Amino acid sequence: MEKASGRQSIALSTVETGTENPGLELMEKEVEPEGSNRTDTQGHSLGDGLAPSTHQRRRQWPFSKARSFCKTHASLFKKILLGLLCLAYAAYFLAACILNFQRALALFVITCLVIFVLVYSFLKKLLGKKLTRCLKPFENSRLRLWMKWVFAGVSLVGLILWLALDTAQRPEQLISFAGICMFILILFACSKHHSAVSWRTVFWGLGLQFVFGILVIRTDPGHSAFQWLGEQVQIFLNYTVAGSSFVFGDTLVKDVFAFQALPIIIFFGCVMSILYYLGLVQWVVQKVAWFLQITMGTTATETLAVAGNIFVGMTEAPLLIRPYLGDMTLSEIHAVMTGGFATISGTVLGAFISFGVDASSLISASVMAAPCALALSKLAYPEVEESKFKSKEGVKLSRGKERNVLEAASNGATDAIGLAANVAANLVAFLAVLAFINAALSWLGELVDIQGLTFQVICSYLLRPVVFMMGVEWTDCPMVAEMVGIKFFINEFVAYQQLSQYKNKRLSGVEEWIEGEKQWISVRAEIITTFSLCGFANLSSIGITLGGLTSIVPHRKSDLSKVVVRALFTGACVSLISASMAGILYVSRGAEADCVSFLNTSFTNRTYETYMCCRGLFQSTSLNGTNPPSFSGLWEDKEFSAMALTNCCGFYNNTVCA
Repeated sequence: MEKASGRQSIALSTVETGTENPGLELMEKEVEPEGSNRTDTQGHSLGDGLAPSTHQRRRQWPFSKARSFCKTHASLFKKILLGLLCLAYAAYFLAACILNFQRALALFVITCLVIFVLVYSFLKKLLGKKLTRCLKPFENSRLRLWMKWVFAGVSLVGLILWLALDTAQRPEQLISFAGICMFILILFACSKHHSAVSWRTVFWGLGLQFVFGILVIRTDPGHSAFQWLGEQVQIFLNYTVAGSSFVFGDTLVKDVFAFQALPIIIFFGCVMSILYYLGLVQWVVQKVAWFLQITMGTTATETLAVAGNIFVGMTEAPLLIRPYLGDMTLSEIHAVMTGGFATISGTVLGAFISFGVDASSLISASVMAAPCALALSKLAYPEVEESKFKSKEGVKLSRGKERNVLEAASNGATDAIGLAANVAANLVAFLAVLAFINAALSWLGELVDIQGLTFQVICSYLLRPVVFMMGVEWTDCPMVAEMVGIKFFINEFVAYQQLSQYKNKRLSGVEEWIEGEKQWISVRAEIITTFSLCGFANLSSIGITLGGLTSIVPHRKSDLSKVVVRALFTGACVSLISASMAGILYVSRGAEADCVSFLNTSFTNRTYETYMCCRGLFQSTSLNGTNPPSFSGLWEDKEFSAMALTNCCGFYNNTVCA
């Protein structure tokens, strides 16, 4: 009873006095009866009626109050901390740009992209509904129809004027334009449903590809930006050497292809997995898909899969829409397959760059292929069914299942091992098969006195008209046709390896013609070939695509088999049209080499610049019997012309060197 009365008296006094001290709220649970004097373990008096636990709580009361204050104002503290971090980064950013802007260019670009994303998100939340209300008048069907016709007329007139003015200086570009028209007519002739073709989708896709090509290939800012991006990608991929050299040693990494290119696939796979875990890949894919969907009028699922193919492979992209594949129409499945055949994945992009292929052209080709793949897929297999995914809301993408960044990096590297092994196995198998086919064809040819018959020679004859219509010079057509044939019938890795060999010969200053055989192709032909090879459209990819999609939707195996061959052909045409676009837009960049100044110096090795300048000097030289040679053009009245001719004759053979 004494204990109870003690607890009651304390509780009542707390209520009466209005005490709000959190340290005393539980005193009634521990208070001893009046008169009980307690001591602590050291013999100090704790006072009447106060237990040790209560005394400890009283001493801890300031910490509890501080913790409560922090919880209450946590959001304010976060804002203050974020503000301080932003100020610190702004100071660092300004210092880096002021000290050396060229060195800080990458940081500047990344910062601008982050600011753009933040501003876009802020404006979307703030003004999104207002903009939607402002655009409601344009939903009027008659007004929209008039706007469509006006836009189509302006686009057509602009295209005609551009072609007339631009090709007046470079008539060979008209061949590439004729090639685009030829490929479109072929696909229309092979269309599944001619009357159901959505020409809006076709023209919008080709128009987006053309506009993007102008920005990237023709304009100086766009070309410089993608050239810079390609250089940054190359620098980034070079970090692979740190890991591969430690594991395999410097000698193998420098001399053996398998230890040069394949570790890049593992490294890039790891990076892509991290970006996917962070949600960056999904964000970019969804934005690209949203833009393509509202302009081209395609459905959410097929657009998302094609946009995803810019970053991931033809078996990984369908996983983005895995829950919806079972309900997709045949036309949508055809579009998904076409996107896979028409593009390359980010992981093998790194391997191709390691071959020495132009990085900016590869990146441009992969991005330009997305709208063209959607356009041509709807030309070859138009939609005649009712789709369930016409909503403009799009499809939501989930983030990775990994629990942290380290797990994402580990899983990405582990998954890439299978891809690297698959690439190595395919290269070994296909190169061996190609050697066997060439030996068999050579033997068959020798039986009827045809020397040097190979698979490449057959392709060079069969596909020569095709590559000529892409805008390749006739003298380069046999070599480019060989690579296009190897890409379609064998493998794109083998084709890009062949292209890198031609490019290395050109850069090392090898003569263009040796004993009547061309050794390398022009820079224009290299760019066009890079675009034409950028895609997985080869016969071996049929099995890969069917295997990947069948494992996801096994009950639709018959539907997949119906459209896969048509999708392969359409994907191949996408690459050829992209190459024709590059042929229309490509112009030689950079000032021509100052050969007079260059040959006035002492050069000790062969380069592309050496060959071009020496060839110009040979063409400007004429022999006069026993008299010294005479020079014309740039070399006329130059005292060092004879010395430059002697130096060039030391590297190259020519009739004027006799």
